[in-house]
Amino acid sequence: MFALLSAFWGASYLFIKVALEDDIAPAFIVFARCALAALVLLPAAAHIGALRGLRERLGSLVLLALIQVTAPFMLITIGEQEITSSLTGILVASAPIFTFLLAFVLPGAERAGALSLFGVAIGIAGVALLLGVDAPGGASAVVGGLLVVLATLGYGIGAWFLKRRLPGVQPVGAVGATSAATALMVLPLAALSVPDHAPGIDAIGSLAALGVLGTGLAFVFFYSLVASEGPAKASLVAYVAPAFSVVYGVTLLDEHFTVATAAGLVLIVGGSWIAAEGRLPWRRRMKVPAEVVVPAREPA
Repeated sequence: MFALLSAFWGASYLFIKVALEDDIAPAFIVFARCALAALVLLPAAAHIGALRGLRERLGSLVLLALIQVTAPFMLITIGEQEITSSLTGILVASAPIFTFLLAFVLPGAERAGALSLFGVAIGIAGVALLLGVDAPGGASAVVGGLLVVLATLGYGIGAWFLKRRLPGVQPVGAVGATSAATALMVLPLAALSVPDHAPGIDAIGSLAALGVLGTGLAFVFFYSLVASEGPAKASLVAYVAPAFSVVYGVTLLDEHFTVATAAGLVLIVGGSWIAAEGRLPWRRRMKVPAEVVVPAREPA
């Protein structure tokens, strides 16, 4: 599940770039991917009974959709108009940095130590390197990159919100509901930006893959990992997905991979790892023996 999630999310930025190059507006791309995901997932969720209990949590689901889907998807798609798909994937890897920083302001979030703060500094240095050296296009590229980085804040808050406010919600139902909510939220903007031309086969295929794989199945996998492993471990996918983004962008879109790109990738991924894990990558986490609980005897 983790490997497939990395591959799907790493390919999402490739599909977004292909659709953008066909002059499809960001709002229409977000609407199409979320509407397709909802059309695929809601019938499946209804069939397996995954929609039970969602009506009572409708308000929380709409808020989750706004925080973790609508805002990040719009920011990433708008930002990718100015930067490459591989650079977008690398910048999204800074999500664990926000997860660490949010632990100081969100109640009940797990806090890490001083070494994690060192990892945050390394990751921020990587972001600065990529935006200051490797981002082509001058000021507009820097703004686009910052929008992508800002989108990761929504991912961090959304993972915490899902764990705290929506425990026990089945992933298929949650993804279908949040995808439908996002499609409805951006529908007015999408209606104003309907393409004035027939999209090419590459753009149509990219939107379909983005909706079914990069949105629908990917978020089912992510929510499942959050529920079973926790937000911090689920966010580790950010360390693997950038590698897929770079491979896809370089091999399929002929994007450049420079020394600065490699250095920024190492700094962001390495810093994010240290921030989330609280240890250096080459050191193993010390295992703490579980406490032995002796059950009380029943009275004779």
